[in-house]
Amino acid sequence: MPRVYTVEFESDAATTGDDLFELDASAEKPIEVIGMFLSQSTEVGDAAEEMIRYRIIRGHTTSGSGGASVTPRPVDSTDAAAGFVCEVGNTTVASAGTAVNLHSGNFNVRVGEQIWLPEGCGWCTSGTSLLVCRLVAAPADSVSFTGTLYVREFSG
Repeated sequence: MPRVYTVEFESDAATTGDDLFELDASAEKPIEVIGMFLSQSTEVGDAAEEMIRYRIIRGHTTSGSGGASVTPRPVDSTDAAAGFVCEVGNTTVASAGTAVNLHSGNFNVRVGEQIWLPEGCGWCTSGTSLLVCRLVAAPADSVSFTGTLYVREFSG
């Protein structure tokens, strides 16, 4: 039976094309991202409004750096610890491998982005490549993002 976990960060100051999330699945436990929420706390006036480009990418094999490791938290408090590992806020993005763009989008920085995906339509990976949510370009100025991913992990 699959288990659902959250991966979250708060107040990550992005000034470049960062990897907001980087997920590395266990070899025996594929993962699927089923929801993503992004918001920010620094761009609050009309003059600060901009559109932020992002992309979900699968296939990199070299981890990024400059961010922090975070522990996935089970939605059900009785579930076991997650088998996948994750990093947030990497300023040097993941690279190498055969990258495949799974989703590209834009969101208004003042509104944020909220996505729920139907079962079976999430962004998936297994233990052979990374899954990242990347800012495609640097914001006009530093933006403090907060985000949460909802990740389904399948038993091996």
